[in-house]
Parts: sequence; C-alpha cells; structure tokens
Amino acid sequence: MTTATPVYIVDDDATLRRSTWFMLSAAGFEPRAFAGGADFLSELPNLPLGAVLLDLQMPEIGGFEVLEAVMRSGTAFPVIMITGHGGVPGAVRAMKLGAVDFIEKPYVDDDLIALIDRAVAASWQTESAREGIRVAQRKLEQLSRREREVLELMVEGLPNKLIAYRLQVSVRTVEMHRASVMERLGQSSFSAAIRLAITAGIQPGPFAEA
Repeated sequence: MTTATPVYIVDDDATLRRSTWFMLSAAGFEPRAFAGGADFLSELPNLPLGAVLLDLQMPEIGGFEVLEAVMRSGTAFPVIMITGHGGVPGAVRAMKLGAVDFIEKPYVDDDLIALIDRAVAASWQTESAREGIRVAQRKLEQLSRREREVLELMVEGLPNKLIAYRLQVSVRTVEMHRASVMERLGQSSFSAAIRLAITAGIQPGPFAEA
C-alpha cells in the first residue's frame, strides 16, 4: 500500500475490534474502530472515503440497517460484512443490498487484507467514474438552451443540415452553435464532445441520414 487507506471497523465485540485494529495498522491501513452502528453513522458524513468492516449482528442498530444507511448516503464506501459461522444467507442478503463482499469469523488476516484491497480498488474506480459524470454534467450546465438542443441532436448523429431543419434555423446558425458548444465544453474534437455528452447522460438516438 502506497498510502494509508482508512478502514472503519464497526463491531460491538471489543476484543475483535482491538485485534483487527492492530492487525490492519500493522498492514499499513489507517483503521478506526466503532463500538456500534449509531456511533459510525453519526460520524459518516465527516469520514474520508475508506472501506467499512461491518458486523452483521449488533444490538440496537444491526448491520443491515447500517448498510442501508450507507447506501442511501450516496457515498462510494465499500462495505464488507463480517458474519459468524453459518451466517452466509445473511451475508448474501447484505450483498444484494450493496455490500461488496463478506467474510466469516474467525477469519485469516491475509484473507481479510486481500479482501479490503480488492474492495478499495473497485471503490476508487467507481468514485472516479462518478466524478467523471459530475464533471461532464457541470460542463453541460454552461450551455445555453439552444446549444444544449444542438448538442443533443449531434449526439443523435444528425448532420448540420438536419439539425437546422429540426430547429428551424439556418445551417450557418447551427455551425455557430456547434463551435460555441465545443468551446464551452473545452473539447477540441467532435468525438470528444460526443463522449462528454454521453458521459453526462445524453443518450444517443438512431442515426438519421441526410
């Protein structure tokens, strides 16, 4: 690990919390322990992105409730469920709710570390993709209504002549709007502008021949 990745241990078992904390710290992670789901959820909005080791069976607020709250938060925290022996059905349910994986107690340290590494790598990719979407959407917000209409028709694959017909404007006006769209989006090529638009959520339609 090149940097210390945060790992949040949410478990009411003090002995397990302590042993897992020391093991992860020695492995180069930045662990933080929580004695229950309520403590963790109260801190969640302020926590840097990291993996969550979440015990399935806890008093007061159970693992399922905590998991659902994490999913509703819209964050990319990868959640790994910790289950007791024979807790696989519950772990499968947790994965359907959004957990990335599960591990049974007692677990082998190396297995847990490998699991966290995979979960974090996948999470970073997910967050990077989400950020790409957010950036693309912010760029599209800079467009005027007419520029947005031109871009949407560009994504459909329409040439300038058909875009002009659809919008009841001249071809020259369409060319001017296209140039403005490219400039506002900060793209130097037509294909790059189309990729950005699709990333932002504009769906391509069927290609129309001139």
